Amino acid sequence: MKTGSVFGYVVYVVVLMAIHCNVLSTAILHPMDFLALQSIRKSLDDFKGSTFFSTWDFTSDPCNFTGVFCLQDRVVSLYLGDPRAGSPGLIGRLDPAIGKLSALAEFTLVPGRVIGTLPSSFSQCTNLRFLALARNFISGGIPASLGDLRALQTLDLSYNLLTGEIPHSVGNLPALRNVILCHNKLSGSLPHFVSQSLTKFDLKHNDLSGSLSSTSLPTSLQYLSLSSNRLAGPVHTLLERLARLNYLDLSLNNFNGPIPSNLFTFPITTLQLQRNAFSGRILPPSQVTIPTVDLSFNRLYGDISPMFSTVQNLYLNNNRFSGEVPPSLVDRLLSADIQVLYLQHNFLTGIPMNSKAEIPVSSSLCLQYNCMVPPVQTPCPLRSGKQITRPATQCGYWKKLSSLFGVAADHQYEDDNP
Repeated sequence: MKTGSVFGYVVYVVVLMAIHCNVLSTAILHPMDFLALQSIRKSLDDFKGSTFFSTWDFTSDPCNFTGVFCLQDRVVSLYLGDPRAGSPGLIGRLDPAIGKLSALAEFTLVPGRVIGTLPSSFSQCTNLRFLALARNFISGGIPASLGDLRALQTLDLSYNLLTGEIPHSVGNLPALRNVILCHNKLSGSLPHFVSQSLTKFDLKHNDLSGSLSSTSLPTSLQYLSLSSNRLAGPVHTLLERLARLNYLDLSLNNFNGPIPSNLFTFPITTLQLQRNAFSGRILPPSQVTIPTVDLSFNRLYGDISPMFSTVQNLYLNNNRFSGEVPPSLVDRLLSADIQVLYLQHNFLTGIPMNSKAEIPVSSSLCLQYNCMVPPVQTPCPLRSGKQITRPATQCGYWKKLSSLFGVAADHQYEDDNP
């Protein structure tokens, strides 16, 4: 056979093999996965304006459907809905047949109007690493069977209507990196989370209660938000261990006890501890480099530390701080390095500022309702009230308590924490 003929024959064989392989690739999706996708499609639909399901024609290869990704004969990733911003999403319910996709590693449902409960059959997808169903209308409880997903790294069920307690089995998942359950109606106490890979933990805007122990959360955390719950008790033994934090929001709870000094040395960009019952003195060991610090509406007392002069937005209002405002804070404010300095509703007795000082337009200062007459009049938040200074009787009483005991008593004026 001539060389040209041999080459032509080889090319012919290769083409035949490619065609054969292509036919197989479009026909070998596992029957269980094929049926599961059919059930999922029947239970969901495009919301008005969405065209996501337009490619889901079961006379063709399901692995070519929008949002379906296969490896050999199994579905490994399923993205339901158009992920582009402003997409109207899907309507309907999640069919339990999802659990038949036994090789599924990633499941995402884009924001939409999907209702019903979270199928417990997800627990059959033992390879699942990523589970996200944010911003829908999923209701009911979080199935305890999710604790069978030992490979799960991300759990995002945020902005839904979930109720009940967070199962302890979920806290025992060993590979979790991101837990995002914010903006639901979850209640009960917080289980221990054991994963040493956990970096993001967001449970804000729920109805969680109870207290946290020093080992409730791992030291790997970088992002922690528990804002707007009913959590209570001291947290200093927990917080002083979380040295990797770059974001902390515990606001709008009932936490009490001291704030650990070393917290102010962590690489945090935003520290929000407002509207709790934290007490004690605040003594950062070095200059605070956190851009925003909000300690307002607590029971903190003592002098204001000059170490806060390097903070850009400092909220210390509605506490029990006394003494004079450090000169370094005033200097930084007048040079526009401090953008917000809220000190209203404390027991401060002075501030080293000339009555002719001009506050930069880019900065805000509020001093009203302290034990002094502010040297300058500045606009304050409406909720600060109209009284410029605190009644002398309160100031005298506070001074007497401080001199007798060296600390602030637990007495609280009702107008200090509305």
